[in-house]
Amino acid sequence: MYNRFTCTVGTFYYFVCRGIRAPKELLLTLIHRFIWPLHCGQLPIRVIMSEGEVFHEKQRLELCAIHALNNVLQEQVFTKETADDICKRLAPQCVVNPHRSMLGTGNYDVNVIMAALQSRELAAVWWDKRRTVQSLCVDKVQGFILNVPSRVSLGIVSLPVKRRHWLAVRQVNGHYYNLDSKLKSPVCIGNEADLRTFLSEQLSPDVAEMLLVVRRDVEEYGTWLNSDDLRK
Repeated sequence: MYNRFTCTVGTFYYFVCRGIRAPKELLLTLIHRFIWPLHCGQLPIRVIMSEGEVFHEKQRLELCAIHALNNVLQEQVFTKETADDICKRLAPQCVVNPHRSMLGTGNYDVNVIMAALQSRELAAVWWDKRRTVQSLCVDKVQGFILNVPSRVSLGIVSLPVKRRHWLAVRQVNGHYYNLDSKLKSPVCIGNEADLRTFLSEQLSPDVAEMLLVVRRDVEEYGTWLNSDDLRK
């Protein structure tokens, strides 16, 4: 998909620069197969990977919740279209849907993330920050979705304004990775001890929150906590 997109845009750019009218078929292909899906959040932008490497969708519009979901699942499962469908199911009678931005550009809330995970037979467990991350049984957790303050950027310019941002963390091939969609590429966190340090740092701001992505049976029995903490 990426190579075909690059080739098509490159061909179109060549025609424009040369002052040559592009064939109608080329323009229609560019619009319907690439530009419109990109606008609708249906075209994945990710690191080009070899087999066994880390899947990483990068930031578009206000779609960080979708990117966090796909990154924590390590495949493109959800699109803007599927997230909008979830919003409609959550608030079918609302003219202005409360689970996304008023302009419909994304900014999905936690309810959308939880419903999306439920559709995959998974659950999102809210992490009580009164606990220490040392009480986590990380072997029972498939991934982490964090909501943290993040600077707003316009192109290469970083503004002195912060908004809430969803990002994903999970283990791939024995190492934990920060899969924040605002990163140019995945960042290796390291081993389990490194993960706990990273999570503690990310959760230090008062407004930061974390969801544990777990199987439904893990949620039901609370085994995402270490056995000693589970009895408390």
